[in-house]
Amino acid sequence: MHSSLKQGPQHSPETNSSMNIPVFGYELLRDILIPGILGKDTPEISYWAGKHLARKFPLLSSNEVISFFQESSWGELNLLEENKNEMKYELQGNIVERRIQMNSEPCFTLEAGFIAEQIQNQKQFMCEAFAELIKKKNKVVFTVRWDRKDPIQ
Repeated sequence: MHSSLKQGPQHSPETNSSMNIPVFGYELLRDILIPGILGKDTPEISYWAGKHLARKFPLLSSNEVISFFQESSWGELNLLEENKNEMKYELQGNIVERRIQMNSEPCFTLEAGFIAEQIQNQKQFMCEAFAELIKKKNKVVFTVRWDRKDPIQ
């Protein structure tokens, strides 16, 4: 577990991994309450909220980003490919499948913003990430792009 995620002795990593927390509570907040409050602005605000979370939990590598997704129960994230200007990640797993099946338009921009900010800090170039929902395979592919001519200050 990333050191900044530790919440004290009553919530050690061992305790968290063995707890059975209902997914329904997560779904109520993530897929019903927040979109109900934010309305049509949900994708944009969620993207910026993901970037904000990434600034609160800076990670040093793709492996740490992958671990964060697992620890936060956002799904199983895997790096598919990387070249000089782009990375592609795949997100799948039970929680992702359930969100896709329960929602006609599930929003994964929180995760996209989180990934964009993490990679921006790691690469030191301005980054954007885009989520592509692949319903038939119950997964999401995130494409992160950066411009080497646009370093962060």
